[in-house]
Amino acid sequence: MTKHPIVHVEFTANDPAAAGKFYGDLFGWPITPVPQFDYAMFDAGDGVGGGFPRISAEHGYLAGDVIVYVSTDDIDDSLAKAKSLGATDLQPKMEVPGMGWFALFRDPSGNRVGLWTAAAPGS
Repeated sequence: MTKHPIVHVEFTANDPAAAGKFYGDLFGWPITPVPQFDYAMFDAGDGVGGGFPRISAEHGYLAGDVIVYVSTDDIDDSLAKAKSLGATDLQPKMEVPGMGWFALFRDPSGNRVGLWTAAAPGS
């Protein structure tokens, strides 16, 4: 069976830079601003890293949302399987240039879950 570890967690924020500063100060996490996406990333050391997307109803990021991203070798296959089990597509597979691809679905309980496939090194 293929492993599907949790690889990224997002906490929505009114101000991604301010959220990054808060968590950086609180836990000592290194924070990397990503201004072109209005986003900040955190590195939790030995734990799973993640980021802070801006709260935006237009983009589906609501206050209090926490989105967990699960690694998969085949996003299309994982999305199809999730749908066959009762999930709903939210974001089709989309490239994050130089990093990989992601997609989002809503599980039958209403949770948003992300899928992630990292780009091969050097690609």
